Amino acid sequence: MYYLGIDLGGTNIATAVVNEQYEIMGRGKLKTRCPRPADEIADDIAAACRMALEEAGLSLLDVEGVGAGIPGTVNKATGIIEYSNNLGFDQVPLQKMLEERLGCGKVYLENDANAAAYGELLAGAGKGCENMIAITLGTGVGSGIIVDGKIISGVNFAGGELGHTVIVKDGVLCTCGRRGCWESYASATGLIRLTKEAMEAHPDSKMWELAGSLDQVNGRTAFDAMRAGDPVGTQVAHDYMDYVACGLVNCINIFQPDIICIGGGISKEGETLLAPIRKYVEAERYSKHSAVQTQLKTAVLGNDAGIIGAAFLKKLYD
Repeated sequence: MYYLGIDLGGTNIATAVVNEQYEIMGRGKLKTRCPRPADEIADDIAAACRMALEEAGLSLLDVEGVGAGIPGTVNKATGIIEYSNNLGFDQVPLQKMLEERLGCGKVYLENDANAAAYGELLAGAGKGCENMIAITLGTGVGSGIIVDGKIISGVNFAGGELGHTVIVKDGVLCTCGRRGCWESYASATGLIRLTKEAMEAHPDSKMWELAGSLDQVNGRTAFDAMRAGDPVGTQVAHDYMDYVACGLVNCINIFQPDIICIGGGISKEGETLLAPIRKYVEAERYSKHSAVQTQLKTAVLGNDAGIIGAAFLKKLYD
């Protein structure tokens, strides 16, 4: 049997046909081109689905289930996207819109971070586990929580936003309106801010040579400077990793999952990132005396995690 997964982002619409071994058989991709009417975006989602089916040599008659991961608050009971700032959606009945355009049975919807976490549970870093948290260190801090094999999304489907827990009281203003959110410090955006602040305070830092200018600073700048022996870059990298680790300890103390997997662009640092974080976590976690401990791993599915997770939502919710 085959399943069709949709990953709707603010930049791209990505679709794929996935078999029961979690292998991708065909893909489709179009630009989201936000902002524009939801009807037009739904048209292109359907078109990208047909592209994936054509590449796989299949039709919708061969597909057992269709699912989509959407950024924002996804009401799974009504099929309505209650709000998505990335897409400009407000009370959009996307489930009905896609079912009409595809002419298929039920289309299953889920928040995109939750879908990605489910994908990692099925076929990635969390394979074989029942309890897992997936953290994505990107523009923000995305998160998906799975307990006993089920996605935790709360009474209003807006739960699981670990990036908006506070780690610095009265800290930096977050896009959500709070101050000191984990996202403001542990995201790639937060790392870039820390890097720029350090460069401005230390004009002799090697980071100026590596980046060229403040406008060219990215999530690798501080880590590259650390590898080059620059003390300022080293301090920035270690401060950043401490912020990431602080939030991870909170996650562990609340949920005690089997695994926390870390994805996003910063996760490509691999053990350079994870080794110092593990030391912090081992020293700070409440469960330090327990025989069984949460494992920290790098996510393995990359951009396919959301598509694979979305494709198999029917199995989760039927």
